[in-house]
Amino acid sequence: MDAILTMLSYPFMQRAFLAGILLGLLLASLGVLATLRKMAFFGEGVAHASLAGISLAILAGVAPIPVAIAWAVLIAIAIFWLERSTKLSSDTLIGILFTASMALGVVIMSQTAGFQPELISFLFGSILSINPGDLVIIAAFTAIILAWFGTSLKQLTYIAFNEDAASIAGMKTKTQTLVLYIALAIATVLGVKILGIILVSALLVLPPATGRLLAKSFKSYLWMSLLVSEIVIICGLTLSYFYDLPSGATIVLTGTGLFFLTTLSRQVMKR
Repeated sequence: MDAILTMLSYPFMQRAFLAGILLGLLLASLGVLATLRKMAFFGEGVAHASLAGISLAILAGVAPIPVAIAWAVLIAIAIFWLERSTKLSSDTLIGILFTASMALGVVIMSQTAGFQPELISFLFGSILSINPGDLVIIAAFTAIILAWFGTSLKQLTYIAFNEDAASIAGMKTKTQTLVLYIALAIATVLGVKILGIILVSALLVLPPATGRLLAKSFKSYLWMSLLVSEIVIICGLTLSYFYDLPSGATIVLTGTGLFFLTTLSRQVMKR
C-alpha cells in the first residue's frame, strides 16, 4: 500500500493517470462505434498520418499536439470527401492518405537537425512526460467529444447498423458521420501522446473487443468497454511504474492479455 501511495505522490504519475483515465473513456467510447462500423483501420491510418503534423510542428518549433490535431482533422475530412466523390473504399483511401502523410513526415524529419527526443516519444508514446498544458488540451477535447457522443449516441448507433434506414428516418447521416470521423481523428492524436503512433489504435480496438465478449446487450457492451479500458490503463501504468517498463507497450500488452484471458474464460464456461 505504501508503494502505491508513493507512486501517486509524484506529480508526473498523477498527470499520467488522469490523462490515461480521460483518454480511456474517450477512445473506448469512440472505439465501440468504430468497431460497429468496421473502422478499426481508421485509427491506425490517422495515427500514422499525424506524423506529418508532428514533424512540421517540431521543425517550426511550436507545440506538436495542436498542429497534429489540425492535420489529423484535415485527413479525416479528406477521407470523408473522397469516400463520397470516388468509388474507392475507405480502407483504400486511408491507406493512400496515411502513407502519403508518413512519407511527408519523413521528408520533414530529414530537415530537422540532430536527435529529436520529442519525436521519438510520439512514435512510441510517453505518458509520463505529459505536462499540465497537454492535460488541459486532453481534458477539453474529451469533455467536448463525450458531450456530443452522449447526445448523439442513439443516432450514431442507428447509423452504424443501417445508414440508409437512418437517412430515410430523417437523420443527418452525413453530418454525424463527418463529426464522427473528426472526433476519431482528434481522439487518436491525443492517444498518440500516451501510446505512440505505432500502438494507439490498440486502445480503440481492444476494450470494445473484450467488452463485446462480456456483454449481453448494446448498453452493457458500451459500459463493459469503458470499464475494460480503464482497468487496462490503470493496471498497465502501474505495472510500467513498478517494473520500469515502457508505459504505452505495457498498456497494450495488458489489454491483449485481458482479451485472451476473457476469451479463454468464456470457452471454459461453455464447456
